[in-house]
Amino acid sequence: MKTCIHALVLAIVTSIGVSAAQAADKRAIEKVAGDVYRFKNNFHYSLVTVTNDSVVVVDPINEGASAWLKENLSQITNKPITHLIYSHSHGDHASGGSALGAQTVIAQENAPATIDGIAPTVRFSEEMSMTIGGKTFEMTYLGEGHGEDLIAVIVRPENVAFITDVASPKRLPYQTMPSSSIDAWIEQVRKVETLDFEIFAPAHGNVGVKADAADARIYMEELRAEVLAGLKAGKSVSDLKASVTMDAYKDWLSYDNWRELNIQGMATYLVRAGKVN
Repeated sequence: MKTCIHALVLAIVTSIGVSAAQAADKRAIEKVAGDVYRFKNNFHYSLVTVTNDSVVVVDPINEGASAWLKENLSQITNKPITHLIYSHSHGDHASGGSALGAQTVIAQENAPATIDGIAPTVRFSEEMSMTIGGKTFEMTYLGEGHGEDLIAVIVRPENVAFITDVASPKRLPYQTMPSSSIDAWIEQVRKVETLDFEIFAPAHGNVGVKADAADARIYMEELRAEVLAGLKAGKSVSDLKASVTMDAYKDWLSYDNWRELNIQGMATYLVRAGKVN
């Protein structure tokens, strides 16, 4: 009897846990412009473009997200997914691609031989343009910084740029800004600024415009300058968290949660890179 009760309780707890996990996943397909959409999976987005013949997806996110997207794609089209483009190979954006069933898989040449078990069928070095069903996809390598294989994808004629991780419109960089080189990261944003587009569709945060990329870079440069000056003046990270308020950005997303983490990450980078002495 005790065994039966235990099994019943375990089943109920498991069911509640699964239901809670499912409820926590906030997913939707949201129109950006024309035939270009963003697929929202909690705090991550992928780009979905409907062409005359098929669907092109940039980033699978993860297996659960990809499965949901494929099952719910009928909300916008009944056309098949034929192409998958990887913005880069970091696991939180590039996992679960097999669920989409794309025959053509595109990645920058520095990407691993396989990305979560998928071998890209097309690789490029600096730039590549591909026309698929009346839509043109312009892919540009952003250089090393945040990852080694990060690209920007611009869809025309909508002139939508999908930018992953290095910048988001009016949103602070992620937590401690994990990167091998924040200086190189800033140069990646500069590369984004040289591209020709109108609508800035990020992989995190709200849709914006091209000028938001420059604003994101300026924030990082101002933060770098203030943190570096403080470190050279002998201030501790705790001191800097109190004094470097970045008030001009207090209305940006994640300001309250990530400002101090940004300061911590920038200080760590500057010390590690030998820029303080």
